Amino acid sequence: METFSNVFQCGAREMLPSGGMHEMAGHWRDRYFHNDHPIVLELGCGRGEYTVGLAERYPDKNFIGVDIKGARMWAGAKQAELAGLKNVAFLRTNIEIITAFFAKDEVDEIWITFCDPQMKKATKRLTSTYFMQRYQQIVKPSGLIHLKTDSPFLYTYTTEMLRLNPYPVIVHTDDLYGAESALLADAKALQTHYEKQWLDRGLSIKYIEWQLTPLTKWEEPTIEIEKDTYRSYGRNYQVKHDREQ
Repeated sequence: METFSNVFQCGAREMLPSGGMHEMAGHWRDRYFHNDHPIVLELGCGRGEYTVGLAERYPDKNFIGVDIKGARMWAGAKQAELAGLKNVAFLRTNIEIITAFFAKDEVDEIWITFCDPQMKKATKRLTSTYFMQRYQQIVKPSGLIHLKTDSPFLYTYTTEMLRLNPYPVIVHTDDLYGAESALLADAKALQTHYEKQWLDRGLSIKYIEWQLTPLTKWEEPTIEIEKDTYRSYGRNYQVKHDREQ
């Protein structure tokens, strides 16, 4: 990971004791991208498939994939490097400290794609009010948040969060590929490794897009939600599946 010019690494242990800001905060456009284009984050980017795919689709925007797992992120960083994409970067860090890496209003959009639904602890869910408060510190007023998930649990939780907190919902569906709307074009255009896995198993994909209008108080959902009853395929299955393809 240290050999990639498009990768920045800094974990919680390095940032939290001092409470300081990373040197790139407020400077992604002038120090790395060298343009004034909008900045879009993919949180929990995994292999960076969406980060790279969106960067290829929108050369007039800058994309930063964020995750803590370097072994997965390596694939996206390598792909972007081989493709010569100058509008892609990767940030390896804990999303809990995302505000240490971006200045106020520096980010235009956030994509959350197939993240762990974190069914046991609400503050770890990337669509919780805990994270909404953090996103508000770095996303410009009325910036967009996109959630794409296979998880009925996370979809239900996020829908309830949006009902309780007055964020304008632009579009939502519990069956992305069964829905007809021009607003869903970007969500349908790219499929990740895990998304293909879910579709192969006959699971529907859920999608919600909303505006992050500034709030001064938040209400966290307290409803009981049925837990997801399935798991990802293991690595051995995926290796076998890829060979068969």
